[in-house]
This record gives sequence, C-alpha cells and structure tokens, in this order.
Amino acid sequence: MRRRALLAGAVALPAVARAQDYPSRPVSMVVAFPPGGQADVVARPVAAGLERLWRQPVPVVNRAGAAGEIGNAFVARAAPDGLTLLMALSSLAILPEATRLFGRAPAYELDQLAPVALFTADPTVLVVAADAPWKTLAEFLADAKRRPGAISYSSSGNYSALHVPMAMLAKAAGIELLHVPFQGGAPALTALLAGQVQALASGPGPIAPHIRDGRLRALASWGAQRLAGYEAVPTLIESGFPEAEFYIWAGVFAPAATPPPVLAALRQSLGTVARDAEVQRALSAGGNTLDYRDGAAFEAFFRTDAARLQRAVQRIGRVE
Repeated sequence: MRRRALLAGAVALPAVARAQDYPSRPVSMVVAFPPGGQADVVARPVAAGLERLWRQPVPVVNRAGAAGEIGNAFVARAAPDGLTLLMALSSLAILPEATRLFGRAPAYELDQLAPVALFTADPTVLVVAADAPWKTLAEFLADAKRRPGAISYSSSGNYSALHVPMAMLAKAAGIELLHVPFQGGAPALTALLAGQVQALASGPGPIAPHIRDGRLRALASWGAQRLAGYEAVPTLIESGFPEAEFYIWAGVFAPAATPPPVLAALRQSLGTVARDAEVQRALSAGGNTLDYRDGAAFEAFFRTDAARLQRAVQRIGRVE
C-alpha cells in the first residue's frame, strides 16, 4: 500500500510541477472555423485576456473545414499538456453523431476532450435581409409552405451550428428549405448580405452590427426565452415549435488526458479573464453576452446540451 502511494505521488509530481509553471510556453487557441464567425469573435478577446494575464503569446489558430470537424479532431489528438486549446461551438457535440448516421467512424469522440470553461451560450437567431418580403416568422413559414425548396439559407456546413437549427425548424414546421453550405459562419453571413441566399440562423454576435445598421431583420430565435436586445423577436418555442431550441455556445476545451492540476490552473486563469473588464467590453461590443461557467457547472451544461443535440441529429437524419 505504502509503495503504491509513493509511486502514485511520484507520477503526480511532474503534473503538479507543470501546473505551477503553467504556461511556460505559448498556448495556441484553435478555432475550427474561418475568422469572423461566432467561435472566432469569442476566442480573440479571451486569447488577448490570457496573453495579458500570462505574459505569454496565445495565438488564435483557425483550422477550418468539414463544419468544424478538422479543428475539433486536431485538438482531440493534441498533446495533453495544456498548450493546445479549442474554442468550440455547440456543433462539437453534433458532428460525431452525424458521422455515425453514415456508417463512418467519427474523426473524434466527445470523451477525447475535457470541458474547461463556457464563455457564451446564446440562442441562434433567424435573420433575413431587411428588404426581404417577410416581416414576421409566420410570413416566412407560410411562403416556405407555398414554395417548397424555393427559400435558400446559408450555413457553415452540413450538421454545423448554423445548419442544425434551421433543419430543426424545417422538420418541426413541415417545410422544405434549400440549404447552401459554406466553409464557416463568416462566409455564410457574407452570402446573406450579398443576396446569394435569403436566410441564416446565426449567433447574435456576428449579425448584431448588421441589424443595427438596418441591413438585416430578425424574425425569431431558438431560445427558451426572448434574447436580451431582441425583446421584440419571438422565440420558436412560443411560436408553437417546442422542440426548436438551440444554443450556439462557445467554450474552451482541452485534450481529455490533460493532467487535472493543469486543468485547474487553466480554469483559474479563464475565470480571471472572464472578470476582465476589457474582455467583457470586447464580448459585448461583438454582440455576445458573457455566460461564464467552469468545472462541474460547465460539465453539466455540456452533457445536457450534447444529449439534446444528438437527439436532434437523429430526428433530422442523413443530409447529403
């Protein structure tokens, strides 16, 4: 017994030493999408806050592709040393389940990643161009029923955090929409602004400036309650679609085998960053509401939301 305890202590010592020195080198924060999307606009102020706190570089690395699968898998397979982090979106929980629908092995599994801290958890918002013919959700849905497949919407890829909420709405409302996938949220938004598509489900951050300048109109949101700043915009739940609930959250993850003392040190640093007034101003200016949670609170949130999203993927089924 004493020998086993001594051996366990010997194994734990390097992890404790690493935690005390953490981070002794630059830390990369991977975003699995192009610049300008929801994960990116949250990652950049958080990374800047960590740089000020740690006095170490924290570059944001955009590893886009396959609706986020490439970047997510990169971090899942990274060395568990706390030097490679992921600012993930809710699609993190969707993609492995979607891959299994096609009889393929997922590029990563959720148990390969450890939830560290949640920063934002806003419902997606259905937006159309300000000069679109639909002033309300009811008008949008009625037109979609009259003209199956005629109304197009953009997304950041099949089963992405911008595709699944629209697919949930289409399934719940019994309508058919034309899905036009792009490589990320920023290109999907650009397509809507350029008139290439007619609708988009987006996190509030990227669309906020375009709603303020009158280029976009919000028709509905996927939250349980109306979104702050969008009080006149009804939720899909109150509009008669109780299963249409979707949150485009952004949270930090690390490789699952990262030593607990390093994860604890990381959570402590991220908690300090969340209280940083400059970080809070940057998130607010980007249209995001800080909803910081770590430890058991984020773990519980993530597991509950992942289960809901996996059920949604099963309802949506295969999308070619």
